[in-house]
Formats: sequence, structure tokens, C-alpha cells
Amino acid sequence: MDKILHIKKRRDFLRVAEGIRMVVSTVILQAAPNLSDKKRPFRVGYTTTKKIGKAVVRNRTRRRLRAAVQEVFPSRALENVDYVLIGRYNTSLCSFKELKSDIKWALKKANAMIEKGILKSPPPPQKAEENQINEQIDEVSVN
Repeated sequence: MDKILHIKKRRDFLRVAEGIRMVVSTVILQAAPNLSDKKRPFRVGYTTTKKIGKAVVRNRTRRRLRAAVQEVFPSRALENVDYVLIGRYNTSLCSFKELKSDIKWALKKANAMIEKGILKSPPPPQKAEENQINEQIDEVSVN
């Protein structure tokens, strides 16, 4: 089995968060195409927050997510796509079969949306407008 690549940089997690989001009872799956021009294998990131419990629960959740990804993703994930799995309050308690089934369903739906090109487009940059507004505010506050 090939080694699964992991997302480690915050900017990659933020980019994937702007993509597709599939919410199921045990996990949230986010997906976004990789920005690389070259063909690359899929990458996976994991997120568990303090909302789901203390360190023991978060660690158990991450272990279960990694084990499910090793079984499900190699045959179903798309190349040049980054995925982030977010653990929910019941991820550490549900049956492993249910967890895998939910991940398969979410992955299938997310892949279909990516292949069709259905993605939320990020809002256009508004730096120039923000700078103009800030300049106007500065002028008013000085006078």
C-alpha cells in the first residue's frame, strides 16, 4: 500500500475549508482540488477540536479517522485533491463500520461534485476597495 500524504500547513487547511463540505453524522469531510499543475496523489488532513472532548477523546478520534482513511481512501480518493476530515462529538463512540460507511458516502458525494466542477468560488479580493475606505476614514478622523 502506498503511503498516504498528509496536509500539515495551516494555509492548506484554510484553502480546503473554502471548498466542498459534506456533513454526516460521524464526520465532516472537506475537499478541494490541489493547486499544483503536476499530477499528485491525494492528501488528507485531520482536525479535532476541544468541543468534542479532552485530549484522550481527541486522540482516539484522530486514530479512528486515520484507520478509516487507510481502508477507504486508497481506492476511492481522487488524484490532485486535498481532503480534511473533522471529527465530531460521536466519532470516537460510533461503530467503526458506521464510521467507514459515512466516510465512503461523503467521499462519493464530494468526488462527484469535484468532477462536475461544482465548487464554492471564494469571494473576489477587495483589497483596493478596503484601502479606499480606510483612506476615507483616516481623512475624516484627521479633520
